[in-house]
Amino acid sequence: MAEYKKLWMTLVAVLIVGFSFLGFYGGEVYRQSPPVVKFTDASGAELISTERIYRGQEAWQSIGGMQVGSIWGHGAYQAPDWSADWLHKELVAFMDIKAQERFGVKFDALNDEQKAQIKALTKAEYRTNTVKDGTVKLSDDRLKAMAVVKDEYMGVFGNDPRFKKLREDYAMKENTLANEQHRAELVDFIFWTAWAVSTDRPSGEATYTNNWPHEPLIDNVPTTENVVWTIASLVILLTGIGLLVWFGNFYGKKDEDFEAPAKLSADPIAALALTPSQKALGKYLFVAVALFAFQAFIGGFVAHYTIEGQSFFGLDISQYIPYSLARTWHVQASIFWIATGFLAAGLFLAPIISGGKDPKFQKLGVDVLFYALLFLVVGSFAGEYMAIAGKMDPSSSFWIGHQGYEYLDLGRIWQLILFVGLVIWMVLVLRGFIAGFRAEGDKNLLAIFTASVIAVGLFYGAGLFYGQRSPIPVMEYWRWWVVHLWVEGFFEVFATASLAFVFASLGLVSKKFATYTSIASASIFLIGGIPGTFHHLYFAGTTTPIMAVGASFSALEVVPLVLLGSEAFHYYKLQFAQDWAKRLKWPLYCFIAVAFWNMLGAGVFGFLINPPLALFYIQGLNTTAVHAHTALFGVYGFLALGFVWLVALYIYKDKNFDDTLMKIGFWALNAGLLLMVLISLLPVGILQAFAAIDVGMWYARSAEFLQKDSLYGLRWARIIGDTIFLIGSVCFLLQIVRMIFSRSK
Repeated sequence: MAEYKKLWMTLVAVLIVGFSFLGFYGGEVYRQSPPVVKFTDASGAELISTERIYRGQEAWQSIGGMQVGSIWGHGAYQAPDWSADWLHKELVAFMDIKAQERFGVKFDALNDEQKAQIKALTKAEYRTNTVKDGTVKLSDDRLKAMAVVKDEYMGVFGNDPRFKKLREDYAMKENTLANEQHRAELVDFIFWTAWAVSTDRPSGEATYTNNWPHEPLIDNVPTTENVVWTIASLVILLTGIGLLVWFGNFYGKKDEDFEAPAKLSADPIAALALTPSQKALGKYLFVAVALFAFQAFIGGFVAHYTIEGQSFFGLDISQYIPYSLARTWHVQASIFWIATGFLAAGLFLAPIISGGKDPKFQKLGVDVLFYALLFLVVGSFAGEYMAIAGKMDPSSSFWIGHQGYEYLDLGRIWQLILFVGLVIWMVLVLRGFIAGFRAEGDKNLLAIFTASVIAVGLFYGAGLFYGQRSPIPVMEYWRWWVVHLWVEGFFEVFATASLAFVFASLGLVSKKFATYTSIASASIFLIGGIPGTFHHLYFAGTTTPIMAVGASFSALEVVPLVLLGSEAFHYYKLQFAQDWAKRLKWPLYCFIAVAFWNMLGAGVFGFLINPPLALFYIQGLNTTAVHAHTALFGVYGFLALGFVWLVALYIYKDKNFDDTLMKIGFWALNAGLLLMVLISLLPVGILQAFAAIDVGMWYARSAEFLQKDSLYGLRWARIIGDTIFLIGSVCFLLQIVRMIFSRSK
């Protein structure tokens, strides 16, 4: 331990500092959330109660929530951001009403001086905070403007024939919310979200969402703090890169500083007899790759909905599998199959660390965990279908149907089952580590591996800390603990530690090198990754300190990613480290892909949407989808696939990889993902960004803009990348099927 004392102290310091920021300013999220108020008319008669807003939130959750457009920029990209859309439409209606009152014509017919007068009146009406004793009084003119928008929204979320074309453009099924009372409550909830984005905090510095969305009609423009922390984040990024290079060269360990591993005549892991629990992992590998293929195909399904709206090549199936459900399954499947790949890796390594033996009842635990996983997948998918189909009350949906929150879509009961499953997995893996700690030799590598297993097992539980009626900022805070911290933080540490352990066990790297890189990498990942969680919350109903912390620390997340070329080359060289290591080619190629996509998807495309000023204009546009696809699949997807093939090599060591099939699959996945982004998602996102900057967020997400012929063609072009990607997924599925069901050589 003494040899690595400074590294451990650094890691502990990073954890203390990171979680201190995350915890302290998490309290700020709770304290400063936009108030859920009741709304009255000028005479004080109640129009919208707080209870009605909460019921509307439940109704929104039940239809898929963030899978049907977005709220405050978080969610799907086809339908509007409802808060931005409602605000703009209400403002236009209000200005027309005021123009008619004062000048007898609509707003567009006024001269510049008259327009300036109306805009000033409108800004004063909407930006002024009039909350008193938890109540907001609405003027008669504002109520008239609200009525115009409410009429449209009641029709859009129902089956009003006036808005059928709009529903098709939004990829919404007919009668998205059939019950009229629930629909009216949903509309009131959306109105409240629009009120929050237009109303200044009591301090008067900015709206509850830091002036997001961009709406020139009431001067919703970037704040001074937004610009300042954007500049600061760029300076921190450059400083971080400089310091990393400086310290890396002057003080960092280099390859030549470590003793080269001894040459081995054979693969030491392959020489071990498989334990019953390891032999039982084949079904995990099959399910992981099968769910991956399903996710790829349902993703193509989702993409096509953005073209035809309610049809799939002319077949009207939106009433059975609407866009919101298909996208839910697409997103949810990614979590399931990637997690399954990681689970299989941990369960495979546990007996190796245990001296080649299974702890008592290990196979039983592996089998029970697998069938619990199947139950979870089927049950959660069924619950999400039932909720979106309107077959359960909105108040029940949160628990057994659909929570409405992207990546945490599954009902709370299923979420609890997943958490319990992860804890069981953690226990199963750690049982195997006990013998490793009792054995002779250095334990530092095992210690960091153990810590990563505990983090993966427990930190998903953060998603249980918000409730059915939690304020949106509070929910977002805990949601991003899961999506950002659990996945992007601790999965990364687990991957680094587990790979280091495997490569050290195989004699491809020295144990000292593996230990050093694992502990050092954990510190580098987490120093920006933990408080960097806040970069998702700039405009989620939080205050300026959240923006400052998020922008500053998330800039540091990018720092190590600029040097990943060396990591990719390191993985490439490992296949030549031992004479027999060529058989590890395809897992290693997956890890090389991880390094590439980490640099491009997480680094370049991540930082594209990371600075506050950039995100102000492009939050909720297809630029986010660019980052999501290249980072989630490019990094964690390829990591999971690398683990799958690594485990498969050993539990099916008497069977061959089909090299041609693997080559086609690997390069098709990479080429398909790159084409999907470069010829469709990124160009659409860039065009949307221009629209958001020039006109406003509402326009960049509107049917008027997205249904332009130029964008229509770009969305059709995506089929090229999607098709190539699907070929890759099928190749990988065929490979695992062949390995499982073919005869031994």
